[in-house]
Amino acid sequence: HLHRASLLLPVLEAALANFSGGAAGGVVQPVRTVLPVPRHGGYLGVMPAYSAADDALTTKLVTFYEHLKDSSVPSHQATVLLFDPSNGTLKAVLDGSVITAKRTAAVSAIATKLLMPPFAEVLCILGAGVQAYSHYDIFTELFTFKEVRIWNRTKERAVQFASAVSGPVRVCSSAQEAVTGADVIVTVTMATAPILFGDWVKPGAHINAVGASRPDWRELDDELMKNSVLFVDSRDAALTESGDVILSGAEIFAELGEVLKGTKPALPEKTTVFKSLGMAVEDTVAAKFVYDAWSAGN
Repeated sequence: HLHRASLLLPVLEAALANFSGGAAGGVVQPVRTVLPVPRHGGYLGVMPAYSAADDALTTKLVTFYEHLKDSSVPSHQATVLLFDPSNGTLKAVLDGSVITAKRTAAVSAIATKLLMPPFAEVLCILGAGVQAYSHYDIFTELFTFKEVRIWNRTKERAVQFASAVSGPVRVCSSAQEAVTGADVIVTVTMATAPILFGDWVKPGAHINAVGASRPDWRELDDELMKNSVLFVDSRDAALTESGDVILSGAEIFAELGEVLKGTKPALPEKTTVFKSLGMAVEDTVAAKFVYDAWSAGN
């Protein structure tokens, strides 16, 4: 039911706008709780949310592990529990990994639609994991790029990515090579220190920064963070969870929902960064969408 993540765009746009609408938007969502697993170097995140507009109640349980010896195991694994908000009954258990991959890429696509330069021709993806595939799928469905480039820390995985996807992809031997001249850049890595530097980035480019979801992890350097217009999904989450935002001291210009509501401008003529941490309400509306589609077909 999520074969085409672009189907999620309308429900996610509404959810982002409702979230940024405050109490009137009807989204109840705390900043996620993250429990370290020190012995094994991992984390367990708990992400509950309720959306009044959708009358949907969920919580997502997600584990993320930085350095897995067994690379066949994904860095992120998740489950979404969907409840009946009228009485608290558990209605469904959904594959949260698929929902996370698809909704994250869809939100990046929403940001890109609003913020990318008008004649974007080159897409660059840094990272070759699950999120690289989901971003590639929706970005090539929604936008027309003349060239797609990829870089990954281990080149074999970048080559594997290029041979697995449907269109031509240029494998780059360095992040700098991949980024130079790119109009839209997606960072989907497990980096804990910057891998993308401001002096590489073409003025007016748009960056979707998706990795580095801990307060001491980075993907982008200070120069890029401070010399770009910074958009986030949630101000509170960015100031609590994003090392790129916290450690650079960069000023947040707007939440994506504020742009969708029309209360803040998009500024596509500027160099823009969308720092995506992912919000529980995105999982909520995506899970409800999948459940409703399944129910209708059942």
